[in-house]
Order: sequence, then C-alpha cells, then structure tokens
Amino acid sequence: MRVLVTGAAGFIGGYLVQELLDSGYEVVGVDNFSKYGLVHKSYQDHPRYRFLQGDAKDGPWLAGLAGDCDHFVAGAARIGGISYFHEYAYDLLAENERILAATFDAALQAFRQGRLKKMTVLSSSMVFERATRFPTPEEHLAECPPPLSTYGFQKLACEYFARGAWEQYRLPYTILRPFNCVGVGERRMKGAKEIPSGNVRLAMSHVVPDLVQKVLRGQDPLHILGDGRQVRHYTYGGDLARGIRISLEHPAAENEDFNLSSARATTVLELAELIWRKIRGAEPFRYTCDRPYPYDVQYRSPDITKAKVKLNFEAATPLEEMLDEVIPWVTEAIGKGQI
Repeated sequence: MRVLVTGAAGFIGGYLVQELLDSGYEVVGVDNFSKYGLVHKSYQDHPRYRFLQGDAKDGPWLAGLAGDCDHFVAGAARIGGISYFHEYAYDLLAENERILAATFDAALQAFRQGRLKKMTVLSSSMVFERATRFPTPEEHLAECPPPLSTYGFQKLACEYFARGAWEQYRLPYTILRPFNCVGVGERRMKGAKEIPSGNVRLAMSHVVPDLVQKVLRGQDPLHILGDGRQVRHYTYGGDLARGIRISLEHPAAENEDFNLSSARATTVLELAELIWRKIRGAEPFRYTCDRPYPYDVQYRSPDITKAKVKLNFEAATPLEEMLDEVIPWVTEAIGKGQI
C-alpha cells in the first residue's frame, strides 16, 4: 500500500510519515520547505520512503505522483499559531485555496486512472470557531455559524472541496480535524513576524512551545495570552498520526468526518502552571495576562465519541508525558538557535 503525503516535512506530517512507515506502508512525501526551511527527518533514508521537494500547487506533477498511490493525505498548507493567522489573513486564504484546488485536481485525475482509492483531508478544529455546543460533535458543523477568521473559513472550505469531489465525481474522502497538536519538530517559521511577549520575542505562536520557551528563558512573571481561561484539548502528534493511519485502513471512515483529539480539557492557565512546575519545581508560580487576539477562541472542546465508536480510536497520551518530550526538545532547540 502506497500513500502520498503532502506537507510531509511539517509538524503533523513528520509524525504521520513515521507512523505509516512503522506500519509497513510505502510513503511518497512532498514538501517545499516553505515553513521551516530545509529539515532532515530521521526516516529520510528509509527504504520505503521516497521524498520529493516540490510545490503542492503544481497540479500536473502532483497528479503523476498520486496516480501511483493508493491513498492521498492532503496535509500541505500555510499554517501557524494564532499570531500567524492574524498577520497573514489574506495570504493564508489565497495560498491555501490554490494548494487545495491543485491538490484535488491531481487527486481526481489519479482517481480516474484507477489506482487512487481515497482522499484524506486534514482540516482543523478552527472550523468550530463559533461553536455553541460543547463538547462539540461533528454534526454541529451543519448548524454553527461559519468561522470569522480567514484561517478557520479556509479550513472549512477544504471540507467542502472533499464533499464536492465526492458529490460530483464520486472520489471517496475522509475529513479529519486534529485538535491542538503537541509534539517535537516545530521551529522558528520562515517569514514569521517576531511577537514580543515580556522579555521574549516569539516566532512560533503555538501555546505549548511558546510557554516552554518563556519558562526556560527565565520569564517571571510568565506572560499568558488572554486571561488563561481558554479551554483546549492538547493532543499528542503520535496519537494524531495513529488516528490518521487508522482512518486510511478502516472502511467506516469512508465519506465521514472525525474529530481527532484527547478527551482531556485543560485551560491555558493550567497548562502554564504544569509547564512551570516541570521546569522550576516549587518556585512560586507567577503570571501576567497580555491582551488576547480577536480570534482567540475561548472554548474549544470536541466530542470524540464518533472516532471512538466507528474507528476504535482514542488519543491516550497524557499531557504530562507530552511535556516530558517537548521540554527537552525545546531546550535543545534554544541552544541551537532554532526557535
């Protein structure tokens, strides 16, 4: 079984490629290194891995690759943390729509040729930016208002691409919504604007590595975006990769959408104190609140029943274990000047 993965050098992509190789798949990875620059993955020389540097907007080239694969995981996108999609509101929308159109054109051509079985789309929890039901089930998407942010709206559009390709051309799909991925591999993004946060300037804007970096650099009091009561479900990258792999294999995933997430709800303030304790032990935990961004959703809490029942998937890695992996990685990355 051969899988084409776009965005293979990205954050979730890195976990996914490793999961697929560990499970016996052949993998064709595509990335243009536009986010972090040139990166080398531990599996780069794996005998069942073929990597090609190129642009996912090159539809004819991508179609040639997809035509020799059984599954296509569309992971390529311009993506970043909350400051990133405020800074690049238009660019994210325009560039990601170009990527999507080329990607689906390529998938449809490969599907007509006969080998490609299904398209798997990585959407986002931000499609539920204006949700009113908590925990939020997949079917709530049909009744909640559309996202206000261009990033959330574009991720909603990628789901419409998948459904439209099925409705018109009968290309099978699975839509997956990762919630707050946590893991190693994030670096300072190319072109990202540095954001001052107390005595630290950040160019990542994902809450876990940002808080870890600030605590490691001795920030006291710790600067938190907003009042810290924002609720998130932090989910390990390896768990998300396993859920994506299961969705490729499981017949119940065809033409369905799934929230992929940990069941554990955590406030940003709880996360911040947990990171503080792991790094600074019993030192008094002090924090101050910075002004939040307009699209800093206060409550993002998914219903994970559907993935559990239909796919037998649960994200089981505790947040504490995720931090035990992330903190040493960020420590090393600081030393190398990578973040």
